[in-house]
Amino acid sequence: MIKRLVPGKRLSQAAIHGNTVYLAGQVPNDYTGSIEAQTTEVLAKIDALLKEAGTDKTRMLSVTVWLPSMGDFAKFNTVWDSWVPQDNTPARACVEARLADPSIKVEIAVIAAIS
Repeated sequence: MIKRLVPGKRLSQAAIHGNTVYLAGQVPNDYTGSIEAQTTEVLAKIDALLKEAGTDKTRMLSVTVWLPSMGDFAKFNTVWDSWVPQDNTPARACVEARLADPSIKVEIAVIAAIS
């Protein structure tokens, strides 16, 4: 059985299959903020989706981060490091990529275990 959270026309914000939740790439709602502000907003969205799926950030398995500029990598990591559980860090990839809107400074996708 597959359960979808916040399904939409093109994508669901999350899909749950078995004991695994797959979050769609999350971007901020407010594109005007700094990399730190956008990252903080995206991580809060991830926390909320993980909670809705019945899990939390301590159960993250894999994370993919897209930054349009690797010049923001250190600033992104400052916010990330204060958010991610230091004893439960996931596998992570971070790549530079052009995002859907030039004002978006970060996109993050997560795969996490449930229970």
